[in-house]
Amino acid sequence: MSAPLTGVTVLEFEGLGPAPFAAMCLADLGARVRRITRPGSAAQSPIDRDREDVALDLKSPAGVEAARALIAGADILIEGFRPGKMEQLGLGPDAAHAINPRLVYGRMTGWGQTGPMAHLAGHDLNYLGLTGLLSMMGEPGRPPAPPLNLVADYGGGGMYLALGVVSALLAARASGQGAVVDATMIHGASHLATLFHGMANGGRWQPARQANLLDGGAPFYRTYETADGRYLAVGSIEPQFWRNALAVFGLPEMLDAQMERAEWPAQARRLAARIAEKTLDAWVAAFDGVDACVTPVLTLSEAKDHPQMAQFFRSTDQGRMPLPAPLFTPPQGF
Repeated sequence: MSAPLTGVTVLEFEGLGPAPFAAMCLADLGARVRRITRPGSAAQSPIDRDREDVALDLKSPAGVEAARALIAGADILIEGFRPGKMEQLGLGPDAAHAINPRLVYGRMTGWGQTGPMAHLAGHDLNYLGLTGLLSMMGEPGRPPAPPLNLVADYGGGGMYLALGVVSALLAARASGQGAVVDATMIHGASHLATLFHGMANGGRWQPARQANLLDGGAPFYRTYETADGRYLAVGSIEPQFWRNALAVFGLPEMLDAQMERAEWPAQARRLAARIAEKTLDAWVAAFDGVDACVTPVLTLSEAKDHPQMAQFFRSTDQGRMPLPAPLFTPPQGF
C-alpha cells in the first residue's frame, strides 16, 4: 500500500522540537518535506530525517523571494517561530495565502499567538507547569517529576499540529480554500488531559499526588521494585485483572477491598514487600500468559529486543529506531 500522504508537499521552516516532529510524522506518512534551513545548518537529530534541505538567507530579499516560490508549490507549511516572526519576514499567513490560497499554514507555539506570555520562551516543563498537569506528576512530598519532554512538546504540540494540518488539507482539497492551523502546546496538553479535567470538576480527582486511581496512589496501578533492583508495572485496574494478579502474587484476600481508598497505602506496602521477594525475571515468568496487566519495566535497549516490541523497530544508520507510526495496510483481498 502506498504511503497515505504520497503526493503531498510540505514546506518546513527549520526549528526545534515539536514542529520538526510534526514534519517528521508527515514525512513518515509519505509526504515530501522540503525544509528551509539557515546557510551552513545541518541536521543533528533523528527527528530531522527524510528532509530535502534548501538553504536560504531569510534576512535577504533574494532568500525571501525564494521562500515565496517554495510556498507557491506547497500543500502545507509548518513553522515554529515566536509569534510575529513570520510576519516580520513577509511570510505570514496573509502573505502566504496571497501566493497560494489552498495552502494549509501550520503554526507551532508554546504559549499561543496572543496573551501576556506569548512573546516569552519556554520548554516542555514550563508548559506543563502552567497547565496544572505537572502538579499531578511524581511522588508526594517531593518536587513534581518531569515526564521527559513528551507530554507538551510532542503529544500536546507536534502530534496536534500533524493532525491539524492533515485535517485542514482534507478540507482544502474539497473546498479549494486553505486555512491557518494554530497548534499551541499548553492548549494541546490541556486537551490531552480532558479526562482529568472532567474527573477534577466532578470531585473525582484529589489534588495531592499519588492519591488517585491513575497517578500511583492505587496499589493496582503503580510500579514496584523487585529483588534485583528492577521494576514491575502493575496496571490491574479492572477487578478481573486484579483477581488474576493477586492469585499470582499469593494475596487473594486483598481483592474485596480494591476500591477502598483508605486501604490503599497498606495494600501497596504488602504488595511491595511481596514483589521484593523475587527478581524481575522470576515475576515475568510467573505472569507469562496470565491476563493480569502486569509487565516488566524495560530499558530502551531491552524494549527493542522484546518479542512483542521488536516488530515495531527497524535498523537504520543511527541504530535500531521505531518504525513510522501508525501502520497502514490495504483491506484483505485487494
